[in-house]
Amino acid sequence: MSFRKEHHQNLKVTTEFNTSGSNLSEYSIDQLKNMWRDTLNKGIHGICFSMYEDGQEPGDTITEEQVEKRIKILKPYTKWIRSFSCIEGNEHIPKLAKKHGIKTMVGAWLGSDLEKNEKEIEALIELGNQGLVDIAAVGNEVLYRDELSIEQLIGYLNRVKSALPQVQVGYVDAYYKFSKYPELVEACDVILSNCYPFWEGCPIDYSIHHMKKMYNQAKSVSQGKKVIVTETGWPNQGGSEGGANASEANAMKYFINTQVWSANDNIDVFYFSSFDESWKVGAEGDVGAYWGLWDKDEKLKYQ
Repeated sequence: MSFRKEHHQNLKVTTEFNTSGSNLSEYSIDQLKNMWRDTLNKGIHGICFSMYEDGQEPGDTITEEQVEKRIKILKPYTKWIRSFSCIEGNEHIPKLAKKHGIKTMVGAWLGSDLEKNEKEIEALIELGNQGLVDIAAVGNEVLYRDELSIEQLIGYLNRVKSALPQVQVGYVDAYYKFSKYPELVEACDVILSNCYPFWEGCPIDYSIHHMKKMYNQAKSVSQGKKVIVTETGWPNQGGSEGGANASEANAMKYFINTQVWSANDNIDVFYFSSFDESWKVGAEGDVGAYWGLWDKDEKLKYQ
């Protein structure tokens, strides 16, 4: 997941209260817990897979057994699982998701290390040829991090599209990046947009309205292609980002209203994230480790 320390002037947070669900500020914490559990039990479109247990971090190789344990936890609640890499154990995620009847958005993690990029792209193509990829996500916020040029990125996209003509191929980045690069939109089969009202300092009461503006900005430049929200969420612990406060109540409200919006407007949303991951407290600050619907010990929150 990205972190948003910049405030984007191209999308002003409105002060008009507007959500797709209820005015949840009127509900007690116990009522929110009940609504949150009911919402999750009804099922969601998709969820981002959290790979690492306490003490693990990217670069560690993860076993099939560890991945399957978490896939089994998520299976009753989601139709899709999104992965972020195709190496170091991440390749087990689409295989085991398919085993358990779950669709897959499979990501190749790209960065400035071109040798590692080759391993990711080759592994993604191999997984696709095995029938394990429903949507291929070629890179995640590599433009946001300024680690590849637009020409390099489009080269990777075209390579995967050529190798996997039977698979929808796209690129994941913050919603506003697609406005800047029409040639990127042209190269994608589907527009994969990360939308975080929290990281833009949006107060919880206006967050779904702000989310809709993010989504609609990506849609307005999508050239008629489908737009999928590939990440959105709200931390339940930590500090604040502008007017956005991390808390249990706010995390529950955001999840409930996001799922209402997703269902009512028929928007495909991958929620971030499945499990808390302790390693994320670095770059993302004290909120980084608390985006999961389950905690780091794989216990469902808000019981």
